[in-house]
Amino acid sequence: VQLQASGGGLVQAGGSLRLSCAASGAFSSIGTMGWYRQAPGKQRDLVATISNGGNVNYVESVKGRVTISRDNAKNTIYLQMNSLKPEDTAVYYCNADRITWWGGGSAVYWGQGTLVTVSS
Repeated sequence: VQLQASGGGLVQAGGSLRLSCAASGAFSSIGTMGWYRQAPGKQRDLVATISNGGNVNYVESVKGRVTISRDNAKNTIYLQMNSLKPEDTAVYYCNADRITWWGGGSAVYWGQGTLVTVSS
């Protein structure tokens, strides 16, 4: 089981990016998924989460600029980021708080991270 994140890149302030994170492997269900980010020299912080029922949660600093969505059929989440600011520059990691394997057992999973750089 793995999470594969993609979509990062270099964008000017005010621009947009869409991140994707797909889960693959042998599993029966996925719990809440989300995006975290880690700026250079800082801790990893929550950006947004979405439950398997579609309930969303955003950190205050991104509300109104960021939309998290989920396609359960594709086991994929997305993060649409608009009006990007230089302070959004970070490595963005996707997370699943629980992926349950066929036959039982579950674990927390992290994607490999995708770099978002916003130039001023």
